[in-house]
Amino acid sequence: MILKGFKEKSNKKYLNKLLSERQVNVEGNKLISLGIIFNSDEIHDFESFRKLSEFLKVRPNKLKIIAFSESNKNDLNAWDECYNLKDFGWRGKLKSADLQEFLDLPFDILISYYEKDVLELKLMTAKSKAKFKIGILQTDERLNDLIIKTSLKQLGLFKKEVYKYLSILNKI
Repeated sequence: MILKGFKEKSNKKYLNKLLSERQVNVEGNKLISLGIIFNSDEIHDFESFRKLSEFLKVRPNKLKIIAFSESNKNDLNAWDECYNLKDFGWRGKLKSADLQEFLDLPFDILISYYEKDVLELKLMTAKSKAKFKIGILQTDERLNDLIIKTSLKQLGLFKKEVYKYLSILNKI
């Protein structure tokens, strides 16, 4: 139990280091590739993210979606790429090569769609090499470049707002 607390503290320290070194990049790059991170404990409608990518005119082969759950992988049959607490080590180290590969992809946009304050989800967002990050209202505003204040259940409103702001930023 004590080691778990030390591990969490080391991961928080690493997260703060990542966020302090982060440089915001709001270039006029068009949206071609899209990555989505979500908490499968909060959302169960995975297909809505595919509809979101279609709405943003992202090709299916340029879309990558991963889920995170605080429960064990064995209980999750509905989603193939779902990660949990066991995939994270000390100081932000990742134990899963697939997760590391996802985070190393230079997405044009990364959408972090979760409300719950989970350190591992924040680490995934911070470690991502995405050029522009969009999220819903969270406790740490340094994670995302664009924050859209909606609840998880308002995906339709979120979709419209994302489209509106990406049009303004000349990314669509």
